[in-house]
Amino acid sequence: MGQPGAPSVLITVSGPDRPGVTSVLMGVLAQAGVELLDVEQVVIRGRLTLGVLVDAVRDAEDLTDRVDESFAAAGLVAEGFVINVEAGYNPVAQPPSTHAVVVLGSPVTARAFRSLAAALAAQGANIDSIRGVADYPVTGLELMVSASSNSEAADSALRDALVGVAADHEIDVAVERAGLARRAKQLVVFDVDSTLIQGEVIEMLAAKAGREAEVAAVTEAAMRGEIDFAESLHRRVEALAGLDAGVIDEVASSLELTPGARTTIRTLRRLGYRCGVVSGGFRQVIDPLADELSLDFVRANTLEVVDGKLTGRVVGEVVDRAGKATALRAFAAEAGVPMEQTIAVGDGANDIDMLSAAGLGIAFNAKPALREVADTALSQPFLDAVLFILGITRDEIEAADAIDGTLRRVPLD
Repeated sequence: MGQPGAPSVLITVSGPDRPGVTSVLMGVLAQAGVELLDVEQVVIRGRLTLGVLVDAVRDAEDLTDRVDESFAAAGLVAEGFVINVEAGYNPVAQPPSTHAVVVLGSPVTARAFRSLAAALAAQGANIDSIRGVADYPVTGLELMVSASSNSEAADSALRDALVGVAADHEIDVAVERAGLARRAKQLVVFDVDSTLIQGEVIEMLAAKAGREAEVAAVTEAAMRGEIDFAESLHRRVEALAGLDAGVIDEVASSLELTPGARTTIRTLRRLGYRCGVVSGGFRQVIDPLADELSLDFVRANTLEVVDGKLTGRVVGEVVDRAGKATALRAFAAEAGVPMEQTIAVGDGANDIDMLSAAGLGIAFNAKPALREVADTALSQPFLDAVLFILGITRDEIEAADAIDGTLRRVPLD
């Protein structure tokens, strides 16, 4: 951006967005033989704002006249374009932003954003830039922020300050370190029940045995962290004893993905992510779904079947809270991905170790026990909100979908 304190000229152009505006301005600057120091452009609802910073010219007034004349000759002045040329000095170069703050809501109100901005200011954090990352299925805004410190303590202070804002205004706020580390994620692992899919598989199986309410109560207690997961699993699986093994296929065929799940995995795979699931559920139910989604990794429990009947037991080592973290580490090692470049997404207390081990732990519509330890928490019912946290925009997603012929927007209730 030039030497700090060096003289420069800022040209700002605004008006209705249309092809050729940048070309006209650059033509004038080319004739003037100036050096470009910085260029920024944004379009909001069809309105263009273009800013160009150039090195100093001998006569800023003459440059202004030449820009005006070129824009008038191109018919742009008649279309309502406004040009401003301002001579001055470059500010002292600023370091890059320290944090990315993503705000998601349905809607994000001005009142909520005001509270967010005030909370950032109270932490000594400056908003460097703002861009929209989503208009569907939620509104998403990404703020690049410079905090007073880039330490872990600053991260915690920033998150803590914004948690209250999120709760007060029913929005989600995610805070991540900015820079290459944010873009270096390579592997993502999802919990299955109530994360990748809607509902709990074991409850669907229990419904076939007429014991759904009993099993659901144990599930809830386990997800809140009130019962050891391994114990709760054995208690719930016992309720399935005697069921015909055919119910497994029935339940597998009835699974409903969480809204946005296909979009999320499709997009992450396009970006080269390795994608997998780690579940306290059952391989016999999950494997067909994993094949359909072309997942790279699957780790789950296996129901014991003897003579075509469920015995009420699981086979092998139980995938419990500790087992989920172990599976994530194993997947990362197999893929050759450092743990700091992994992401884990889950909803229950048995996901605590897995989210804590991941480079980025995301609690998705989660119980309080998990929200307290996660790096960020989502309360939106759409799994593709995970993409927005990573800085992937809805426009980028839909542009890729359009090429593949998979683009569609499902009407929201």
